[in-house]
This record gives sequence, C-alpha cells and structure tokens, in this order.
Amino acid sequence: MNTIIKGCNHAWPALDYNNWKDTIKTVHQWTQIVGKIRLKAMPWQNHSWHTTLYITTRGLTTGSMPYKDGLFEIEFDFESHVVVISTTFHKNIFIDLYPRTVADFYDDLFTKLEGIGIDIEIHGSPNEMEPSIPFAENSINKSYDKQSIINFWQAAVSTHNVFQKFRGDFIGKCSPVHFFWGAFDIAVTRFSGRKAPLHQGAMPNMPKEVMQEAYSQEVSSCGFWPGSDASPLPMFYAYCYPSPPEFSKEKVTPAQAFWSEEMGEFFLKYDDVRMSEDPEKMLMEFLQSTYVAGAKTGKWDRKNLEK
Repeated sequence: MNTIIKGCNHAWPALDYNNWKDTIKTVHQWTQIVGKIRLKAMPWQNHSWHTTLYITTRGLTTGSMPYKDGLFEIEFDFESHVVVISTTFHKNIFIDLYPRTVADFYDDLFTKLEGIGIDIEIHGSPNEMEPSIPFAENSINKSYDKQSIINFWQAAVSTHNVFQKFRGDFIGKCSPVHFFWGAFDIAVTRFSGRKAPLHQGAMPNMPKEVMQEAYSQEVSSCGFWPGSDASPLPMFYAYCYPSPPEFSKEKVTPAQAFWSEEMGEFFLKYDDVRMSEDPEKMLMEFLQSTYVAGAKTGKWDRKNLEK
C-alpha cells in the first residue's frame, strides 16, 4: 500500500511508544468501552469474535449492531477526531475526541446513547490491564495526541491490508482481521480443525472461561501490537496453540525475526518492517514462514487447508 493519508508522510509511519504512551493508555480504554457495548449488543460468536472492532477508512468501528428493530454502529473517526454514532432510526450523533478523561468520555458516550433511545449496560471496568480503574472513575488517563493517533491508524491500515492478503490463502476456518480492544492489538487466526487441550493461561481481569473458549481449537495466530510500558517496541508476533516443542527451532524469515523464550512466540520489530525496501513483502514472509513452522511441527492437514 502506497496511499498517503492526510497527516502522514508514509504508509508505515514511525511509532515511538514513549512519545504517545499516554495517548495509547487513554484511547485503549475508550476502545474498551465501545468494544464492551458491542459485546452486549451482538449475539455470541465463537472465540469472542462478536466483541472485536474493525479497521476502516476512517479509524475503528464496531460494524452494524442489532438493536430492537434496527441497527446502530459506533466508529472512531481518527481523520476528523470524532466518534460517530449512526443508526437506522436517528440522525448521526458525534462525540469529539480531544484530551479528555476516560470518565468524561464514558459519561458523554452513554448520555448520547440514552438520548437516542439505546439502553445498554456494560461491565464498567477494563479487562486485560492493571490497574483496572472503573471507567466512570478514571480521571487519570486523559491524553489524546492527534498526530500520534493518525500515525497508528495508518500503520493499522497497512497492517490490515497485508493481513487480508495472508488470510486469503487459507481455505480452512479463519478469523476476520480484527482489532482486539483487550490488548489493543490487530490479529488474524487460522485453525487446524482439531480441538486443543484446555488452555491454562490467564490475563489480568479476564475470566478464565473466556480464554479457554478462545483457545478451544488448535490455532496459528499472528498480529500487531504497538507496545507497552514493559515492552515499548511495537511488534508483529506469531504463535501457535498448542505449541509443539519443535516450533521454536524452525527457521523463519526474514532474518530479523526472532524467537522469545519468555513469550513463547516469534517476533518481528515494526521498525524493521517499516524501514525495509519492501515492507509488505517482509511482513508477508514473516506471516507465511511462521504459519508453515507451526503447521509443519503441529502436523496440520495442510493439503486440505491451503489453496
């Protein structure tokens, strides 16, 4: 992708976590609030796919959600820096995005929803993060840097496009390319078609039953994550569950990819991708080679799963 989007000078802009970490922490919780609305509005889908957001031409969206005899949608428009609530039964409602507290955003959003007759209650605290301050009480996180958000969105668009191409080569069960608001990452997951052993992992403030259902089937998953205080480098990642002992020993490409014993995953730095001569090619090599490593060592029935 070579499209230039207003506010960015490249399809793969620099993402220095330390320069926009306060914005990430604020927007992460805003997306959790909207994601939880989708969770409550949507019928259940396997592996919690009904809760995710999707990358759009403007930012992130819930997509269409049923409500009584109509539909509604909530979109983060990072081009105009507004949240747009659109419905089949009311004119569009807008919420401005600027440096405002999580509590203020939470109150404004639900006031606007109530004003157009949408009555939805959510679990009012964050998942997969510590500390888990209730949204309505969080006056700590209140940052919003417009340029940083535009840069993240452009990186998300470029990532989305490569992930979509990668997804198209698989004819077995595969997830959409979607944004998980729990960890603030973009992911796509392939399935072998076999059941997996009961998952024993855990995440902060996340029911173990949710994790166990998410990993109830054998998977090969890859994604993009913009970083955290503990690990500030933005990364592409790839893992499989269950993870065969031989998986980590497989040769993957490009040469910059590496295995983390601590995390049990392969990683490729976002900066290595964005500064390469052909970012799309490098990222596709990583996605394909790590999938092959997992499918080979996991003895997947590849001839019936791939084109």
